[in-house]
Amino acid sequence: MEVKRSASAYEINEAKKMILDVGLKCWQKGWVASNDGNVSFRLNQTQVLCTPTGVSKGMLTMEHICLIDMDGNLLQKSAYKPSSEMKMHLRVMKERPDVRSVFHAHPPYATAHAIAGIPLAECVIPEIVIGLGSIPIAPYGTPSTDEIPDRLAPLIKDHDAWLLESHGALSAGKDPYQAYFRMESVELYAQMMYLARGLGGFKPLDPARVQTLIGLRSKFGVENKNNVCVQCGACGKPKAPGAAACCATSSPPPASADGNAFAPRAELIDAIVGRVKEALARQ
Repeated sequence: MEVKRSASAYEINEAKKMILDVGLKCWQKGWVASNDGNVSFRLNQTQVLCTPTGVSKGMLTMEHICLIDMDGNLLQKSAYKPSSEMKMHLRVMKERPDVRSVFHAHPPYATAHAIAGIPLAECVIPEIVIGLGSIPIAPYGTPSTDEIPDRLAPLIKDHDAWLLESHGALSAGKDPYQAYFRMESVELYAQMMYLARGLGGFKPLDPARVQTLIGLRSKFGVENKNNVCVQCGACGKPKAPGAAACCATSSPPPASADGNAFAPRAELIDAIVGRVKEALARQ
């Protein structure tokens, strides 16, 4: 249980350094533009550090970081205002006492999935199954209002990362670095899924393999709150109400008689090449 005391100046400065580092990394990766994105870090039960509104995450200084309470009120005089998105950060922290840091950004591939309405929820990549599990999409809410936290609320308990419909992505952790690394995993996962669809589709892991991977979480000491399925049910966990059918948006291409899922595409390419050769021969 956390002790009810104010953070020391040293603790505040060390926490600010982490926020600045994560903000810079996020900006360098191209996950935010202009003044996009926000980072928060709960110091104790009553004090939260957060990035300000109107400042690039790549240009943050110690003076920019705001100290607020769990209701978003400034605890320390500052020339800067807390990010207007703190409502969703604080909601996650209130619903999840284990969460001390929340990170919001617009990584391109993850955000593209949020725009297209495609959750990152298939059991395809072992590292994602073990470390994150399914990543659902929270229904659209107007930025900076209570709409986003209200629509995110039903998904907070069972996940550590979320897509925000037509908005971006959100991740949570015990500190800014864990929240950042989870966002990094979300974006790489989204990129790999995008590329796999371009190659013709993907093949989900079978239930037995998924169960084996989930069993490795405790062995590896992975902290994972993903206790509900939002897509295929391969994990054996209860499916959320209204969950999509397995791979509903990205079914693998039909296999040929020899089981090669990419044969139809290969045959099409051969046919196109043949037609091009015929056309060139006639010239």
